[in-house]
Amino acid sequence: MSAAGLRLPLPRLGFGAAQLGNLYRVTTDEEADGAVAAAWEQGIRCFDTAPHYGIGTSERRLGERLRGLPRREYLVSTKVGRLLDPGPGTGDDHANAFWVPDDHVRRWDFSEVGVRASHQASLERLGLDRVDILYAHDPEEGPTEQAFAEGLPALARMREEGLVGAVGVGSKDAAVCTRAVRTGLVDLVMLSGRYTLLEQDAARELLDACLEHDVQVVAVSVFNSGLLSRPVVPDGATYEYAAAPAEILAHARALAALAEDHGVTLPDLAVQYPLRHPAIASVVLGMRTAGQVVSNVERMGQHVPEAAWEAVAALEAEWAERTAGARDA
Repeated sequence: MSAAGLRLPLPRLGFGAAQLGNLYRVTTDEEADGAVAAAWEQGIRCFDTAPHYGIGTSERRLGERLRGLPRREYLVSTKVGRLLDPGPGTGDDHANAFWVPDDHVRRWDFSEVGVRASHQASLERLGLDRVDILYAHDPEEGPTEQAFAEGLPALARMREEGLVGAVGVGSKDAAVCTRAVRTGLVDLVMLSGRYTLLEQDAARELLDACLEHDVQVVAVSVFNSGLLSRPVVPDGATYEYAAAPAEILAHARALAALAEDHGVTLPDLAVQYPLRHPAIASVVLGMRTAGQVVSNVERMGQHVPEAAWEAVAALEAEWAERTAGARDA
């Protein structure tokens, strides 16, 4: 069991709000309005954001669009570890992939004072009196030891004080997540890109630890930087935010062909695959427009025949054998 023995009623599909922070390009107010409204209409009741997303822009825009909706009916998660200080306001945040002015700058701080200050600032930007889940965000990129020595214990105390419903770690580093789970302090892990239709090896130890400690997993970045997001994998597809290597591209195309053979699409498989693992409770997808929301809901609801999953398992075994042979050569 986790420290609190807490299991939130997480939905299968959650709304990732990084695009509300102008990730990769400007999201218009009309697009943001449409996306959140469509999410609500489609029954999505879990929304994830962070101070990092557009240096506060995502939290503000999400809070504005949730205002007036019945608070008891939805969950909100945000993150700590980066405090936002006043910035020069003369440039932009493109270096961090957000199309916003640099009127704030990030500062790493996983101290208890910093964690509590970040939480309070997020509540103000969101316009809420509480969030349901608070994650330590990307501890491997910042002061990792401070995150473990001070940040996670602080989050656990905040949970015990009733300031937040559940606490966890959000990261793309499976080893860091495993370490966090083994502290016994966390209720959830938000794992980015490490357990997907395309790759599973890095997450095996983590997911076993989560089952052992009764820690829920929320899977994000399940399209592997866009590689699995289309029925047909294009030549210029990206993986880990760079051009996909030839062998990865070939594997993705084999998965796409498999999907087509069974009457579904590659994205259908990608959004549903993580939920087949008993440790994974939810998948959160980034959504910029109403159309994307509807498409993601349809993908999650698409019937995938068991024969397709059996074919996926066979292809996984073949891929694992081939890649193991390449490593040993």
